[in-house]
Amino acid sequence: MINCKSERIAGLPPYIFERISRLNAQARAEGRDVIDLGMGNPDLPAPPHVVAKLKEAVDEPGVHRYSASKGIGVLRQAIVRRYAKRFDVSLDPEKEAVVVIGSKEGLCHFASAAFNAGESILVPNPSYPAHYFPFHIVGVRTQDMPLRAENNFLPDLAKINLKVEPKPKAMLLSFPHNPTTAVAGLDFLKEAVDFCRRNNLFLIHDLAYGELVFDGGTAPSILQVPGAKEIAIEFYSLSKTYNMAGWRVGFAVGNEELVGALVKLKSYYDYGVFTPIQMAAVAALNGPQECVVQTRQTYQKRRDVLVSCLKKIGWDVPLSPATMYLWAPLPEKLRMMGSLAFATLLLEKADVAVSPGVGFGQYGEGFVRIALVENEQRLRQAARNIAKIL
Repeated sequence: MINCKSERIAGLPPYIFERISRLNAQARAEGRDVIDLGMGNPDLPAPPHVVAKLKEAVDEPGVHRYSASKGIGVLRQAIVRRYAKRFDVSLDPEKEAVVVIGSKEGLCHFASAAFNAGESILVPNPSYPAHYFPFHIVGVRTQDMPLRAENNFLPDLAKINLKVEPKPKAMLLSFPHNPTTAVAGLDFLKEAVDFCRRNNLFLIHDLAYGELVFDGGTAPSILQVPGAKEIAIEFYSLSKTYNMAGWRVGFAVGNEELVGALVKLKSYYDYGVFTPIQMAAVAALNGPQECVVQTRQTYQKRRDVLVSCLKKIGWDVPLSPATMYLWAPLPEKLRMMGSLAFATLLLEKADVAVSPGVGFGQYGEGFVRIALVENEQRLRQAARNIAKIL
């Protein structure tokens, strides 16, 4: 047999969510009505004016040719206008903004563009897998920054050990946070920027859930911190804000050198997002934002409904301050079984799929992540199903 796996791929650990996905597929094949609250895959439609722009753009001559790997100019201009209006941050569309094929692709390519094998990076734990696996793939070590409930799921910067070899080159943050749903205020981001500047680190921030903050709250951009642009790059995705997950379009903004490294690598790897999708992204960023408010309100209402229903059946789950998830501690009577076994039990006995917390890192053990990607009726049904095993 031909050995076609590189050492990078062979060295990756088993993807722990694969077990739940396999059981989910098996249950559906058996005809069971599984309520899938595992993957953060938005069920809401993209805004009508964005879809209309896509349809219109597809008929324009020339759009089916190669696009631009760094993004078409009109989209980069829309990006910097959004940052100026939303965050009062000034950016150069030519040097400080690049369009990516979703923030996941952007982070993966950035890991190759900005790091050498053998270097290291500080990453929160638990964390979205795309925040650490791209670095492992290119031979970069990740040093955990534990996120604990007693610290509101924020890293304790005072406990970070920099007297290690190799000394970390950068810090990665992402707030609002997946999976813990934590929101970091501007004060914490200032502390993080100061920490990185004092210790000669650059900073990567993923703002994928920046507009999905509940109860009237807001989430700042890292670039709002004075001096942040000297050391920081921020990734943003249209996937959750505009329900465009399958469209694969996002962007990175910030430090000219960091953005430039990503631009250079992408020029060798891709020709950019399909131009009509980029034109539709312009419509999303420049157009009416009531759709974003409606999406936020929908997830907040779903959060309230599911938390209320779970509480009635004896599972006390806190209200998430942001994102499209609940970060739920295991029910006390079942806590000893662990998150993977509990998630498996929910699927096998209650026909409800959730993500085991340990899949996001060792400090995620004791929790499951529940995605609010079904309507309120289905969420109520999920709670009734779960009641059978509680």
